[in-house]
Amino acid sequence: MTAVRTAPWRDVVHVMGLPVSVALRGRHAGDGRALTAWALARAELDAADAMFSRHRDDSWVTLLNRGLVDLADAPALAREVLALAEDARLASGGAFDVRRRDAAGRMALDTDGVVKGWAVQRAAAHLQALPGTDVCLGGGGDLVCWTADPDGEPWQIGIEDPHDPTSLVARVPVRRGGVATSGTAHRGDHVVDGRTGRAPADVASVTVLAPDLVGADIDATAAFARGADAAAWLRLRPGRGGLVVWTDGRTETV
Repeated sequence: MTAVRTAPWRDVVHVMGLPVSVALRGRHAGDGRALTAWALARAELDAADAMFSRHRDDSWVTLLNRGLVDLADAPALAREVLALAEDARLASGGAFDVRRRDAAGRMALDTDGVVKGWAVQRAAAHLQALPGTDVCLGGGGDLVCWTADPDGEPWQIGIEDPHDPTSLVARVPVRRGGVATSGTAHRGDHVVDGRTGRAPADVASVTVLAPDLVGADIDATAAFARGADAAAWLRLRPGRGGLVVWTDGRTETV
């Protein structure tokens, strides 16, 4: 008798201004226990949005940027995110920097380059606790992949062509880890080099595979911000792999 493979259970919600999708395979896919874990994951994302969104008048980041709260009194989760951001700034030689000038020329925090991967990774922990269940949780195209069996069937992850997002430049199997892409295809020149304040001109997208999405997301943004030496910098990062697509259409595996 041949076992029949059932399709993964899936759901999509909009949190933090982006679509967050989940796919589950295995013992608890779509059952009551999974729905409870998914609700906890969504609550984790809602909490991150409430603290870090620049589009909410009541978020901690907005209040900080308006001078209504003091950085010295930052809550524990904010301190954790800012510590990750500072590590990334130092590792990238200043190319990755969450400090930006606002429209009035004042220094402001923009933690988006850290928070998305950090929040999705935290949310995924609730789903990864489901016994015998494979998880793929994505936020805005960045993914946490998990197979309950480390040798089980991997998730197949497609990497978009930034010059034609309807096509793929590669497909990679991932069992346990994070996959993140930084580029211009969907959001334009939203990443700038913190050293110059300008968007890089040489690179179209950087995709990073790492043991977790926190590292993958930050390093994809940092490598993209470095522009012409994106691939060379990424090769120096421990435990990372990936793909750089240049503006002239060339691809370079890292």
